[in-house]
Amino acid sequence: MKQQNLAAAQFGATAQSYLTSCVHLQGADLQRLGRLARELGCQDALDLGCGAGHASYALAEGGARVTAYDISQAMLDVVAAEARQRGLENLRTQQGPAECLPFADATFDLVATRFSAHHWLDVKTALAEARRVLKADGTLVVIDAVAPENPLFDTVLQTVEILRDASHIRDYRVSEWSAMLQAAGFAAPASDSWTLPMEFASWTARMRTPALRADAVRDVLAHAAQEARQHFDVKPDGSFRLDVAWLQTRPVA
Repeated sequence: MKQQNLAAAQFGATAQSYLTSCVHLQGADLQRLGRLARELGCQDALDLGCGAGHASYALAEGGARVTAYDISQAMLDVVAAEARQRGLENLRTQQGPAECLPFADATFDLVATRFSAHHWLDVKTALAEARRVLKADGTLVVIDAVAPENPLFDTVLQTVEILRDASHIRDYRVSEWSAMLQAAGFAAPASDSWTLPMEFASWTARMRTPALRADAVRDVLAHAAQEARQHFDVKPDGSFRLDVAWLQTRPVA
């Protein structure tokens, strides 16, 4: 199965679980997105790779007209139903891949993506598309899991990620994000980082990771080098802490 079809299938089967996932439905970054929409006086916003729509809801509640965009129609069905439940009439959905946006140039004041880019087949093309549909004075916000700059820690993270989820491509380092954003026509991003606790049982159940692969993840973490286990704060049950970053930037002329 091709990568984009694999991603759509993986997340289509688990759409509802992402709506109720504690990792996704809460966080200071969601409140920050809502505040940013208000501070910018944002009229039109794009949630790129919206998943279950938590960033979309925050932006819509911040006053923006939001397009929730995702490759998985099942995810978009969940978003549309939840938007109706919340009375968010300023939120619409549209299906498609991040690398091919069916919008005119300079459509959006704000483009945001949250916990999605590590699944994109071609991040550089997706960022070029984001740059194209963003207004000249617009803002781009990328929120995603990130790899540590240390190569050992990076390797451990990518290994457990792809074992847990076959549609995973890469958690990029902040330095990689900075280089890709600038290559796509954005300014060097301002960034903040924090860690999220990944409780092993719910983390693997959310993606319906097969037992054999879940056991492999647990084994990789249990036998990783001491330095890596300390960095990720690995617990006896396989739970660990994941690095996350907020990167904010604007187009450059």
